[in-house]
Amino acid sequence: MRRVREVILGADASMSERIQYGVTFASSKSGDFAAFVRYREPGVNLRLMRGGRLQGRYSHLEGKTVKRMRISDEKEASARAAELKLMVKEWCSLGDAAKAKKKRRSQPTQARSR
Repeated sequence: MRRVREVILGADASMSERIQYGVTFASSKSGDFAAFVRYREPGVNLRLMRGGRLQGRYSHLEGKTVKRMRISDEKEASARAAELKLMVKEWCSLGDAAKAKKKRRSQPTQARSR
């Protein structure tokens, strides 16, 4: 977890971390970037609450809207450092767009037949 924290916090000067409800959050002025979850499981489980707003293609992100990344050990964290840095930089560049509620696509209404 230490290596992942170093990568995230070192990727952009605006990144910081805080602990809330026993969970460590990595945040910037754009809002919460990610949270370290499932401490009892081996490795690092990083959850990106608004990860669906990232436009880049990140091969190790899983999920649709709430994205997550699982990292098994320090060696894997170092191997994914470049990808993590790109994600942080993109997140920080979103600014207020990262905080705004994402518009849902409206479903077309179907005509009722009688």
